Amino acid sequence: MDAKIQEKVNQWLNGNYDAATKEAIQQLAANNPTELADSFYRNLEFGTGGLRGIMGVGSNRMNKYTVGMATQGFANYLKKTYPGAEIKVAIAHDSRNNSRFFAETTANVFGANGIKVFLFEALRPTPELSFTIRHLGCHAGVVCTASHNPKEYNGYKAYWNDGGQLVPPHDNNVIAEVEKIASVDDVRFTGGESNIKLVGKEIDDAYLTMVKGLSVYPDVIAKQHDLRIVYTPIHGTGITLVPEILKRFGFTNVSIVEEQMVPDGNFPTVGYPNPEEADAMAYGLKKAKEIDADILLGTDPDSDRVGIGVKDNDGNWVLMNGNQTAVLAFNYMIEARKAKGLARENDMVVKTIVTTDLIDEIARQNDINCYNVLTGFKWIAELIKAKEGKENYVVGGEESYGLMIGSQIRDKDAISAVAMLCEMAAYEKEKGRSLFQKLIDLYVQYGYYKEHLISITKKGMDGQQQIAAMMEGFRKNPPKTLNGSAVTMLLDYELQKGRNLQTGEEWTIDLPKSNVLQFILEDDSKISARPSGTEPKIKFYFSVNTILPNAAAFQSVQKEMDDRIKGIIADLKV
Repeated sequence: MDAKIQEKVNQWLNGNYDAATKEAIQQLAANNPTELADSFYRNLEFGTGGLRGIMGVGSNRMNKYTVGMATQGFANYLKKTYPGAEIKVAIAHDSRNNSRFFAETTANVFGANGIKVFLFEALRPTPELSFTIRHLGCHAGVVCTASHNPKEYNGYKAYWNDGGQLVPPHDNNVIAEVEKIASVDDVRFTGGESNIKLVGKEIDDAYLTMVKGLSVYPDVIAKQHDLRIVYTPIHGTGITLVPEILKRFGFTNVSIVEEQMVPDGNFPTVGYPNPEEADAMAYGLKKAKEIDADILLGTDPDSDRVGIGVKDNDGNWVLMNGNQTAVLAFNYMIEARKAKGLARENDMVVKTIVTTDLIDEIARQNDINCYNVLTGFKWIAELIKAKEGKENYVVGGEESYGLMIGSQIRDKDAISAVAMLCEMAAYEKEKGRSLFQKLIDLYVQYGYYKEHLISITKKGMDGQQQIAAMMEGFRKNPPKTLNGSAVTMLLDYELQKGRNLQTGEEWTIDLPKSNVLQFILEDDSKISARPSGTEPKIKFYFSVNTILPNAAAFQSVQKEMDDRIKGIIADLKV
């Protein structure tokens, strides 16, 4: 074994770690030295979003000690930032194995550092944590979750006082403080239990009241209250609030997918508890077909992502992708607010740079500012803060199944999204059409945009290096043509530069640095390459568009766009 890795292993074996941890390390040394090396070859990185990793013993795993050291660093930064103040933090967790233990560990460390802690009494959705920070006037917050990752993972998302995840300068400053924690002996694990207060129903009620206030057409829901809704929480936190918010919105015909309604960190019915995956929605689709539902919805374990299913024009069930769902949501909030007289001259919407440009076009034709930010809802939250008092935020979203409706939370929120998507379905049903038909109508009105995503995983110690090499290759040698169309522009968000590849003209991209490349083609196609910030993955986003002359032409035009995407992928060789 590498000498540096062995040194770390010895530190844990001889250090102030519990007997069970040391026994687990010895078992790995005897039976699985490769796993032992992977568990210790680096420190689990506290990135700009916090921690995320496989659970187990070691410096590169999620466990009591890595969580404790991260929290101690976060606590140190809070105390430096707010000297002499009574600092308050809120903590929540999802249904994953060990999430409660990690949340209590986090609470204990904050409490031992003299910080007032509001800890949810049981599992709750991530968006409620964001709301709670603002509602209780907290300085920060943490939610223990690995979102949609497989069951082996857990994580730790860190939030600031606006209810959004950490952004500059706080993200890097917290990271610096975490990195200063040289030893587990620097962590205060006990002694502040009296600083911890359990919270629950009173926050639920305040949050649900806020979400109910987002409804635009309660009168339509009253007429369509028996809309046939199927919902699956995929063994996650959604079960705590989704049925109740649908009830408060006025829906009376909600079927919960029984096989997936009980919170369970083993996620026994799915391999990947992500509503982006068709397998995760399979039980819901089965139920939707059985009862001839109007809409199917599923949320991930911490309830920040939502996936939906609807019937197409032939009565077949289809799962909408994140771009399609976002288009429907953005358009509804713009269209319905205008029809109800709620629209303001300074309304704005926000999306990420890899989310469909159809949203930009809808906003443009409705004279609403549409801002593009880096991937991650923390950037949407930061923009809301920057525009407060000048522009009125209405809705934000990203292609990875995230929506944020209204400004009283500052992270993606599947609870409010489920309610509003059901309201949209009721609104369209009142008009005699489905959400699928509405989407086609939007394509005819604004243009047909077709997106596709490829996600490549590179596991192990050299996975990140392989991804870095791939990005460097594209950066230094961008393709000249893709599918017969010239690559006219290269947008490099890491270098914060755009370049016209035909004229050599360069300009500055006014966004924070991010390791993202975008190729713009002569035919207006767009390809984005982005390594994940939380997983050993690189994602390629493909977007093509054309005119859809009428609804009847949808199938033939869709095939043309699919063929165009296939041609680009073949030339890009990914």
